[in-house]
Amino acid sequence: MVALDIQKFSEGRTKARAYLCYLFAKNIPNRLPSITQDMIMPRLLKIKADLENCDGVYLLDHRGVQVSPTFTHDKQIDDDIGRIRADRAYYYRAVREERCTITDPYPSLITGDLTVTASAPIFDEKGELKYVACLDLPLEEAIKIAHPTTMDHAFEEFFKIAYGAFAFALVAVAILLFFKGIQSFFVYEITPNKFKIKDMFEATILLTLSLAIFDLAKTLIEEEILGRHKEHNISGPHKTMVRFLGSIIIALSIEALMLVFKFAIIDPNKLMYAMYIIAGVSFLLVSLAIYIKFTKLKIDE
Repeated sequence: MVALDIQKFSEGRTKARAYLCYLFAKNIPNRLPSITQDMIMPRLLKIKADLENCDGVYLLDHRGVQVSPTFTHDKQIDDDIGRIRADRAYYYRAVREERCTITDPYPSLITGDLTVTASAPIFDEKGELKYVACLDLPLEEAIKIAHPTTMDHAFEEFFKIAYGAFAFALVAVAILLFFKGIQSFFVYEITPNKFKIKDMFEATILLTLSLAIFDLAKTLIEEEILGRHKEHNISGPHKTMVRFLGSIIIALSIEALMLVFKFAIIDPNKLMYAMYIIAGVSFLLVSLAIYIKFTKLKIDE
């Protein structure tokens, strides 16, 4: 359950950060002259009041030292004043990036449950860092922000079921093609003593097509149903497309190789047709490389 919650947070992290950054930008003054702690804290507490399940809010100075108490649900922790938070991700990431950030989930010192911290740097009119405002939020609440409506959840479940139906249908097709390919060995009696190139080609075509379809179904089940996003540079529909086209390229390459051998034996004049397939495979390979290149650039931005 914890792993699933972390995965859901990872998928909706951008939405959660955008919402929390909006709250910071709307309520807390920034890049103004004479910014003081007394100006910031009432507004930070207002954000806490707007978020009913907020674990706590506090303020750090430009060195990462906590200068305010930690305000939780029902109490004020004064002992936190003076604690050094410069080694915490919510401080140094906000300072380094000079913008609002949100951390990965970690065990809270206040509640012991998984929490995330949103932080926003506060500058004076000269652009010098003065404070870092911090807000702790339970992981469950961050997930709700990322998936705010019941309609979103309903559509998510609907698409998961739809992907599952298509994936298992593709698995069934792949299994039928596989058994048909295996059956060819018995129907055509493909043995070392009784071997026909044509019969072997037909069986290989069925098996390679079965492999390509099965690989696509496997990717759909892993990513869309089980949610196993193993790769961060290329994910979601992009990864599915890459895996599927990769399987097709491999299958076509095998077919082209078999045709080269076949035509070389029975009709060398037809070798040019095999070369056309090889040229098409090369074009697909170059196109796939370009697709991966531009997709990775877009995700990295």
